[in-house]
Amino acid sequence: MPSLTLGHSDPATPATGRYRASDRFETRAIRAGQEPCAATGATIPPIYQTATFTLDSVGVDRGFDYSRTGNPTRLALERQLAALEDGRFAAAFASGMAAVAAACCTLRAGDHVVATGDLYGGTYRYFSEVLSRNGVTVSFVDTTDLRALEAAIGPRTRLIWLETPTNPLLRVADIGAIAALKRANRILAVDNTFLSPYFQNPLRFGADLVVHSTTKYVNGHSDAVGGAVIVNDPGLFADIAFHQNAAGAVPGPQDAYLTLRGAKTLAVRMQQHERNALAVARRLESRRDVERVYYPGLPSHPDHALARRQQRGFGGVVSFRPKGGEARALRIARSTRLFNLAVSLGGVESLICSPATMTHKSVPAERKERLGITPDLVRLSVGLEDVRDLIDDLEAALDASRNP
Repeated sequence: MPSLTLGHSDPATPATGRYRASDRFETRAIRAGQEPCAATGATIPPIYQTATFTLDSVGVDRGFDYSRTGNPTRLALERQLAALEDGRFAAAFASGMAAVAAACCTLRAGDHVVATGDLYGGTYRYFSEVLSRNGVTVSFVDTTDLRALEAAIGPRTRLIWLETPTNPLLRVADIGAIAALKRANRILAVDNTFLSPYFQNPLRFGADLVVHSTTKYVNGHSDAVGGAVIVNDPGLFADIAFHQNAAGAVPGPQDAYLTLRGAKTLAVRMQQHERNALAVARRLESRRDVERVYYPGLPSHPDHALARRQQRGFGGVVSFRPKGGEARALRIARSTRLFNLAVSLGGVESLICSPATMTHKSVPAERKERLGITPDLVRLSVGLEDVRDLIDDLEAALDASRNP
């Protein structure tokens, strides 16, 4: 078993008494891993823009020797993220997909994965095209159906992978019920990107591992790409930390700092994201020219009751199908003023996309059709602009799109 790498430590044991593990979310976001600089007293942790560290003597360091292995700015971010997810350990990565790869680092040839069917296109591509080259098989199932999921689990299953809510149809899986199905030699991993640690903490429900694309809500400003894996088990973390150092897909100090800074306001941002998204979803649902709206905060959503039990909020992503099919959906996506036509989500600015041709382009056409990720589907990342302006923008696009 690899040992914990240089520069990693348990965030539950902070350097001073300023932060306590019992502190509430907003306090943890601002205080965890962010002690004043011991050398200068700087309130904000410095950006350690260095590749290497000078040793006191051969084999004697001050906790760091090379920034791929560990960097103080990255360590501050990792402590912060672990605290926000109620976890003991976190490892930061250069992208969300690097974090996905790290979460799969314990898989070996012959192992089997059961994964959510309608997951992010990049994750599907990694599972179907990269893991398969290494002799790992993957079964994609509807993880909202416990019987189907249980039937897919076999003697070689080593990893159960959940997205909840899913991307882009926002289906919700019962984390606690699925955790009860796994055995001691299986890992339950949950991609928590859509809700952030503010609205959901999968480790509390029995998950072994949580993955984030920190590019999204954790950073929240669309100016840094990153990812993270959070766990409680020291042995599992040792494997992930070894992979982090050996593969080297780590964020630089600038990106780590931007993510650390962004996460400080996660609570207030998520509250506003949810308020705006719920208002947008309700308005879309009220229009006769909208076929269907997908948002777990609506009572019409099939998983609304489960979402209320498992989550503390419903997030900022809304998907919908306008009447008029693919042609109208594409006209809407091209004609908004405030919703930028772009991939990604979770930033302060609102975005609109066509998942079938953008975020899920790598998924085979027949599979997208089967899942319902069709060209008439539109996905919104509802930002923090005034919601009245956002609704006006959408309604103008909807109205104009009826008469091409």
